[in-house]
Amino acid sequence: MAAKLRLNVSVRAVSVRRGATWALRDVSLDLRAGERWALVGGNGAGKTQLLKMLATDVWPTPTGRESRIYRVGRRSVDLASVKSRVSYIGAELQDKYARYGWDLRVGDLLATGLHRTDLKLRPVSKVERRRIARMLELCGLAPLEKRRFLTLSYGQKRLALLARALVQAPDWLLLDEFYNGLDAYHRSRIDAILEHAHSSGQSWVASAHRVIDVPRGTDRLIEMRAGRVHSVGRLTARALARLATAAEERPTPARRRAVAARSAAGSSRTSARVLISIEAADLYVDYRLVLRDVNWRLRQGEHWAIFGANGAGKSSFLKLLYGDLSPALGGAIHRTGFPAGTPIAQWKRQVGYISPELQTDYAVDVTLLELVASGRYASIGLSDAPTPADQRHARRWLSFFALASFAARRPREISYGQLRRALFARALAGNSRILLLDEPLTGLDPRQRAMMKRLLERLMKRGHSLVIAAHHAEDLPSGMTHELRLIERRAVVTSCRG
Repeated sequence: MAAKLRLNVSVRAVSVRRGATWALRDVSLDLRAGERWALVGGNGAGKTQLLKMLATDVWPTPTGRESRIYRVGRRSVDLASVKSRVSYIGAELQDKYARYGWDLRVGDLLATGLHRTDLKLRPVSKVERRRIARMLELCGLAPLEKRRFLTLSYGQKRLALLARALVQAPDWLLLDEFYNGLDAYHRSRIDAILEHAHSSGQSWVASAHRVIDVPRGTDRLIEMRAGRVHSVGRLTARALARLATAAEERPTPARRRAVAARSAAGSSRTSARVLISIEAADLYVDYRLVLRDVNWRLRQGEHWAIFGANGAGKSSFLKLLYGDLSPALGGAIHRTGFPAGTPIAQWKRQVGYISPELQTDYAVDVTLLELVASGRYASIGLSDAPTPADQRHARRWLSFFALASFAARRPREISYGQLRRALFARALAGNSRILLLDEPLTGLDPRQRAMMKRLLERLMKRGHSLVIAAHHAEDLPSGMTHELRLIERRAVVTSCRG
């Protein structure tokens, strides 16, 4: 049987304008079937817009010079047919299911991939059912076929979306920061799936900020800066080392010793004021036990790192602290200064909170100024127009995070990393003394991650207490004092690694 001919892509002098800003400018690329590309660049460099343009989800701004040519062998492929040969997966897709409450069963989710629809609109044939079953097996999702998508762990959702894309048998996978927020198991699992896809002739372009976010087997590199292609070439060991250094994936021995010394000094604060205490708490989410018999305290001046695999309960633990979840009957959570019966909104106004779910919630139609101002009320958006004080605080923090020029933009009009910075601004716009941060540096480029870590270190010195859930130790600021590991539904206190 002859090998299937795959899609080749050629773009010339392509630009994309968003308002007054050029998201892409004069981009020219040749992507040949069988190639595996890493796409790197800072926040706002144009990576997402490039992937969406290649997927035909974004249309180039007419300049009279641009062209997009898709070919299979010598035959041109019209843009309408390209959709069946290219699959784009980004954070927006995963967020969309949560935003609209599309809680499909996993098997039905894959069926929508075959039918190229958002929802299941027609029955699945026997042939399609067999194809879905094979893909579920390949991706290790067969036991989850009947599970609802929104009940899956973060890593399981990523696997399910990858399976949905692959069941279409696309020529190209366009993966936008696909490894963000994944533990080692799910990264390894996705690597194996992509290797199998490549052995079948499929190709990919995967955007990343870190070496560990580059799929195994990737051998080519596109680097972008300010909407332009800065360089194109082979992905060499030297290029990987440069990316790792920029991403601080290799902390120096001196930095580790300094962190350990600060952590040891901080761990002795056993007489400090208790801010939050949890006693004998079982935590359920959608009637499923997530954590059992949690006993834990946060004291003034303590800074906790929360570790655990995808699905271990890190996000749920932070939601419990924030007040979005409550312990089961028999357990208790106490927040000092907020006796039982106090409206939870009063507590939330004293807490800065960042999470992937919060970023999903902010698909609402508000400006960035309103988004930041809402942090003063712990609300999603504002019920009334922002007051002069709200605007003053919001503009101050937007300026601090170099977002002042985006004050009138909507969340969906900026990059993922820029929105994450806006959520930092929102968390600090109120009167927070505790920061609950769920993978707060996800989606940020190396320069922004370094800036945010320095900011968190300053806040720690000024008396804020931090609780940070993370997969990567290099995402933690210096000075973390305690470590909590979530293992098999238990919360285990261990020594802090810094």
